[in-house]
Amino acid sequence: MRRTACVALAAACSVGTPALAQSSPSGALPSPEQIANKDTVTVGAGVALIPDYEGSDDYRMIPAGAIRGKINGISFSTRGTYLYVDVVPQSGKFGFDAGPIAGFRFDDRRHTDDSVVKLMVKRKTAIEVGGFVGVSLRGLTNPYDSLSLHLDVLHDVGNAHKSTIFSPSLDFSTPLSRKTYASVSTGMEFVSDKYANYYFGVSPADRLATGNQLPLYDPHGGLKNWKVSLLVDQSLTGDLLHGISLFGLGQYSRLMNDFKGSPIVSERGNANQWLGAIGLAYTW
Repeated sequence: MRRTACVALAAACSVGTPALAQSSPSGALPSPEQIANKDTVTVGAGVALIPDYEGSDDYRMIPAGAIRGKINGISFSTRGTYLYVDVVPQSGKFGFDAGPIAGFRFDDRRHTDDSVVKLMVKRKTAIEVGGFVGVSLRGLTNPYDSLSLHLDVLHDVGNAHKSTIFSPSLDFSTPLSRKTYASVSTGMEFVSDKYANYYFGVSPADRLATGNQLPLYDPHGGLKNWKVSLLVDQSLTGDLLHGISLFGLGQYSRLMNDFKGSPIVSERGNANQWLGAIGLAYTW
C-alpha cells in the first residue's frame, strides 16, 4: 500500500510537465512547442494518509516522495516505488506514449493494526516489470491542456503473486492560471486468479495462523477496483515552470467483485478506500 501513497506524490510531480496559464501577466508566453522541448525536473516530498493494506479500514500517515522530469525529449517519473520512462518524444497536438516500467509492490500487511489480519502468512515483495502504451491529445480547451489514455501492463518476475496486472487510465490536466494547475484522473485494475488469491484469499495456512478467525476464501480474478483522483498544485514562488509549489491530492477507490467479498475486506476492512497527500514540490 505504500505504492499507492507514493502515487499521490508522483502525480503531484506532474507539475513538472510544464503548464502555463490560460490568462497571464503581460509578456509573451512560451508556445506549447517551446514547452515540449524544454528540459525540466521536479522533485516532490510530503506526507500521505493511506490504508494499512488494500482493503483495510485503518489508516496511517507516512512520508513519501517522487521525481519527474524530461531530458532531451525522454520523460521519466517515479510513481511510488515504480519508475516510468516515456521514450517517445512529444510534439504537436496528438502524440503516442510508450516505454518501460519497473518497480516493487509492498503489501505485506506487516503494518496493520488489525489483530487478526496481522496474524496471516506474510506476503513477499513483488518485483514487477512491464511497459505502458497510450495516446495524448493536447490543446482541447486551451493550448496547454492534455487528455491522455494509457494502458499499463506489469508482471511479477519475483516470487510473489507471479501474475500480470492490466491498468487502463484516463487523465485530463490543465493550468487554471499561470500559478495553478489541476488534474483529474480515473482508472481501473484487472488482475488474475493468482493475484486475487495471493492478496485477497484466505488459505488453510492463513486460517490456522489466525486461530480459525477467518473463513477459507478462494477468490477469482477480474476487475479489482476503479478509482478517481483530483490533484491541485499552487505555485508559491515563480510559476508552474519554475520554483516552489504546494500540492494536494485526494483519491477514492472502490474494490469490486470477489475482492470486496474477501474476509479481510468484508469482515475486517472496507471496500471503500481513501487516500490523501499534501506536500511541496520544486521545479527546475
